[in-house]
Amino acid sequence: MKQSELKEFLDEKVEFYNNPDFIDSDPIQIPHLFQQKEDIEISGFLAATIAWGNRKSIIKNANSMMDLMGNSPYDFVMNHSEKDLEPLLSFVHRTFNGHDFIQFIKSLQHIYKNYGGMEILFQENASKTSIQPAITAFKSTFFEIEHLPRTQKHVSNPLKGSSAKRINMFLRWMVRNDDCGVDFGIWKTISPSLLSCPLDVHSGNVARKLNLLKRKQNDAKALAELDTSLRKLDASDPVKYDFALFGLGVFEKF
Repeated sequence: MKQSELKEFLDEKVEFYNNPDFIDSDPIQIPHLFQQKEDIEISGFLAATIAWGNRKSIIKNANSMMDLMGNSPYDFVMNHSEKDLEPLLSFVHRTFNGHDFIQFIKSLQHIYKNYGGMEILFQENASKTSIQPAITAFKSTFFEIEHLPRTQKHVSNPLKGSSAKRINMFLRWMVRNDDCGVDFGIWKTISPSLLSCPLDVHSGNVARKLNLLKRKQNDAKALAELDTSLRKLDASDPVKYDFALFGLGVFEKF
């Protein structure tokens, strides 16, 4: 398939999947429950963090997280007492448990109180060509307070070779703004051109079939390769093709 034909094919798939119907079966429905910027950020980050495994289970458990925070995530993060945290110990999603959840609440409070929020952290640590260095810096800041070592595995580090699929998905939600009703575009200080496609089994397999990716592992090197391919198709908004790759893989079994 020629580059122009591939672009036309993928652009059609983006248009087909990038609409509000997509929200019903996706974890992005969790931040869509909220209106305030900080509520959207925190609920989105927590939902993205547990976004692996069965999608119905992800959505069910992400809703449970919101319930445990009184459906006011920002207020809970900023104003919780130690007693308020106790019910969170009951939470579990695969290897992410209540202790991890509590650590995330404390680390998020640290970031909002001392750094002005997540957007500032990501914006200040992105390079001129990529958001990936900012993910590494975010993890460092997230765990600079006292923390459980076990919880570190739940925040990816591209410098250690991770494709950081879940954080890249969260960043797509926050940064992309195309008025289609799926992504939020509430982070105005970061350019969509810096974003990377969330790389998982589905998007990786489709990308290889379309010759957008040759590397076999879904790691940081593969992500960089896929970035290069997608930016040739649309340099200003390469991560819109996540809708196409994901849709082709999950819904069409491409």
